[in-house]
Amino acid sequence: MAFRSIARHLEENGSALARQVSQAGLSLFDPADLGPLMDLIGDSRYVLLGEATHGTAEFYMWRSFISQQLIREKGFSFICVEGDWPDCYRVNRYAKSYPDSGADAYEVLVDFNRWPTWMWANWEIVALVEWLRRYNDGRPDKVGFYGLDVYSLWESMESIIAYLEKYDPEAAKTAKKASSCFEPYGQNAEQYAWKVAMVPESCEREVIDLLVELRHNPRRYERDDEDAFSAEQNALVMVDAERYYRTMVRGGAASWNVRDKHMFDTLIRLMQFHGPGSKAIVWAHNTHIGDARATDMVQAGEFNIGQLVREHHSGDGVVLVGFATNRGTVVAADEWGAPMEDMMVPPGAPGSWEDVLHQAGNQDKLLILRDKAENPQWTEARGQRAIGVVYNPAFERYGNYVPTSLPRRYDALLYIDESHSLHQLHVVPQINVPPELYPWGI
Repeated sequence: MAFRSIARHLEENGSALARQVSQAGLSLFDPADLGPLMDLIGDSRYVLLGEATHGTAEFYMWRSFISQQLIREKGFSFICVEGDWPDCYRVNRYAKSYPDSGADAYEVLVDFNRWPTWMWANWEIVALVEWLRRYNDGRPDKVGFYGLDVYSLWESMESIIAYLEKYDPEAAKTAKKASSCFEPYGQNAEQYAWKVAMVPESCEREVIDLLVELRHNPRRYERDDEDAFSAEQNALVMVDAERYYRTMVRGGAASWNVRDKHMFDTLIRLMQFHGPGSKAIVWAHNTHIGDARATDMVQAGEFNIGQLVREHHSGDGVVLVGFATNRGTVVAADEWGAPMEDMMVPPGAPGSWEDVLHQAGNQDKLLILRDKAENPQWTEARGQRAIGVVYNPAFERYGNYVPTSLPRRYDALLYIDESHSLHQLHVVPQINVPPELYPWGI
C-alpha cells in the first residue's frame, strides 16, 4: 500500500478506534488515579517507564509519582535512568546521605554539565531526589539512583583513576595507561571513532586490561561495597563506550544495539548487586523501553531494553509503560550540541496514535493495554511520536513517528493531551530559585 494510501487508511479508521479508546481510557488527574496501573504491576520486579520526549515536565512528574508509589507500597529497590553512570552515582550517594555527598540535590544536579544538560539537571529531578533522601533517612535498605548509559568514557576513566589512587596506587597504573591511549583525541569521541575507522589501532586492549585488573582481586577494594561496584561499572562503561564509538561511524543498528545491550546489562548487574527479591524501576525514552518488536525497529535489526527484559525476565514480571502527548512545549535543541530551547510541539499528525488519543477526548488518560494485544484495531501499526534531544517541529512528520502496535509495545500508556517544558537548572542567569509551585506535589 502506498504511503499516502496508508495515511488515509489510518486517518479514516482512527475515528472508530478513538471511540474504543474513549471507552477504555481511565481518568488521570492526580496520583490517586494510578490504582489500576499498580494493580497491573502487582508483584512484578521490573517496571520500565518511558517518555515520548526528553524535555516534557509531565512525563518526569508522572514517572516520579509512579516511582514513589512503587517504592513506598511495593518495596522497589532503585531507580535507574537513561543517564551517565558517574553523574548519577553522585546523585545516588546524595540520596543515601553518604558523607561529603553534597549540601542539597540542586548542588549535585547542577553539576550535570555534559550536553544535553536538561535531561537530568532540572527541577523535576531535584524534587524527586530530595524525596528519595527523605524517604531513605533512617532506613537500612536505602533506595538507589543510577545511570544506565554508555557515553561517559572520559568521566568514567577519571572516576576509576581517582578511586584506584586512593585504594590501590599500583592498579592505578593500568588505569593511567588506558587513559593515555585516549589522550590524543582530547575527549572528542567522534575524533576517536573516525580515527580508528581509518586506522584500525584502537584502545580496546587497554580498557579490557583495566576491567581485568579491577576484577582480578575485588576483595581488596571493598572498603565500601557500593564504591567497589561503581569502580567496576565505570570500567564496563569504558569497555562498552569504546566499542560504541568504534561502531558509531559505520551506521546501521550496531551502535544502537551496543548501547541498549550495555543499559540492559547494567540493569541486571544492579539487580544482582541489590540481591534476591530486588525490584527495578527504569526511566528511559519510549524508543528504549517500548518493545522494539512492536515497531519498525525490528526491520532495522535493532533491539532495546524493553525487548531484552521481556525476553529474559518475563517470569519475574515485567511491565512496560509508554507515554504520549498531543501538543504543547518541549525543551530540545535544533542540532546536536546546540543551546537548549523551549519549542512548540504541534498537534499529532492525522492518523497517528496522538491524533487518535486526542480524538478520544482532550483529557489526560491512563490506558491499560495488556488486554488489547489481540484486538486488530488496536494492534494495527500507526505512528507514535518520538522527540529526542534534537528536534525541528517543522519537519517532525518526516522523521519523528515510529510505526507502532501500541498494545504490543507497552502494557500501559499515560497520555497527556497538552504538555509543558521541563524546568531546567542551567538557565542564564543561573539562580538557585525553584519555579512557581515547586515541587508540584512530589
